[in-house]
Amino acid sequence: MADFKEISPNASAGEKLLNWVDNRFPASKMYKEHLSEYYAPKNFNFWYFFGSLALLVLVIQIVTGIFLVMHYKPDANLAFASVEYIMRDVPWGWLIRYMHSTGASAFFIVVYMHMFRGLIYGSYRKPRELVWIFGCAIFLCLMAEAFMGYLLPWGQMSYWGAQVIVNLFAAVPFVGPDLALLIRGDYVVSDATLNRFFSFHVIAVPLVLLGLVVAHIIALHEVGSNNPDGVEIKAHKDANGKPLDGIPFHPYYTVHDILGVSGFLLVFTAVIFFAPEFGGYFLEYNNFIPADPLKTPAHIAPVWYFTPFYSMLRAITSEMMYALIACVLAGAYLGVTRAKIPAIFKTAVVGGAVVLVALMLSIDAKFWGVVVMGGAVIILFFLPWLDNCAVKSIRYRPDWHKYLYGIFVINFVILAYLGVQPPSPVGERVSQVGTLFYFGFFLLMPWWSRLGATKPVPDRVVFTPH
Repeated sequence: MADFKEISPNASAGEKLLNWVDNRFPASKMYKEHLSEYYAPKNFNFWYFFGSLALLVLVIQIVTGIFLVMHYKPDANLAFASVEYIMRDVPWGWLIRYMHSTGASAFFIVVYMHMFRGLIYGSYRKPRELVWIFGCAIFLCLMAEAFMGYLLPWGQMSYWGAQVIVNLFAAVPFVGPDLALLIRGDYVVSDATLNRFFSFHVIAVPLVLLGLVVAHIIALHEVGSNNPDGVEIKAHKDANGKPLDGIPFHPYYTVHDILGVSGFLLVFTAVIFFAPEFGGYFLEYNNFIPADPLKTPAHIAPVWYFTPFYSMLRAITSEMMYALIACVLAGAYLGVTRAKIPAIFKTAVVGGAVVLVALMLSIDAKFWGVVVMGGAVIILFFLPWLDNCAVKSIRYRPDWHKYLYGIFVINFVILAYLGVQPPSPVGERVSQVGTLFYFGFFLLMPWWSRLGATKPVPDRVVFTPH
């Protein structure tokens, strides 16, 4: 039997209750390890609001989702009407629905900002590789959750957007048609598809998402948080073993995060009450029309947070394939002539390039578009091993790195904008250049991240009170 901690008979009822719980469940231990005695760097700035905001939006989505499910009907004949019922007849139903739809976009805004902060401050570097990988898995899960949830209102854009995206899987050689059939549960998007997506959106994906969030936080608290200077605060400790450049997360950063939460909720509520559709970007106008399998909308596009990747998908044409083949051949040439690797690996590089080029010439460009769209997300998982810069933080990297990261962001925004626009020759060409830059940024990172003189990194964090 475990040793029970004794408490004074004169202790208050609350203390006795806490002691009773602690002897059976590590409540106080978890509170200390993850809040009051978890030391975070003292130089966090506003970029560090977005981690806690992501957790807040996750809670908003789960709570509002529970209330929506109480009234929603996952039936092709009733789904659209049930959403209208929620909006018109359920008390405060319109507010719950708008909180959920606005929350979906807010989630991606917050996560994109959170990931960008990790990118500029090198939060994916040793020893936080696993923290980054869990974060990328959360992002992938979030995309699946958003895509499946997007079908549920059963409006025109929901229906046709799902039709287009699911049909992409049919481009996979050999197994494509069967895979698309498995996802749809029918030969077209129908009631079976709606039920599948509903079960995954409400039960399966949220369970995986919550598990990944817990793993992400545990991994983070095991190695400690990064900071804008990229300095490890555990390197300097006082006589009690506490980091000299750290402060307890609670109460300091819980209060700090209240500021971020307050600012976020002001913007969030303003959007909900004054512009819940946000000009058609958060809720498309076509989605207020019931799904009609016999009437295709003039322009089908996914929600804004998928559009950068959708642009990359559309950029891969038969013409673009020749540019990609040239990139593969150039990469193989550099690998053979410049890389310091054994001869057997050089042979493997040449053989792999030949096979890949043969596949690219024989398989339809539509399939490679799907590969590029998926690869744009998967490549993020490898970032810890692509970055070879001697320092972590953008503060101490060569100044031109800042401009390169700035161009990367502008390129991503342009791709997002092009994704919501109807196809055009100029848009196609720009998206092709943007796609090449996106992948070039990551694939050439082992080379360009080593270039330039880095600035000296301080031994201790640089902190200016604000």
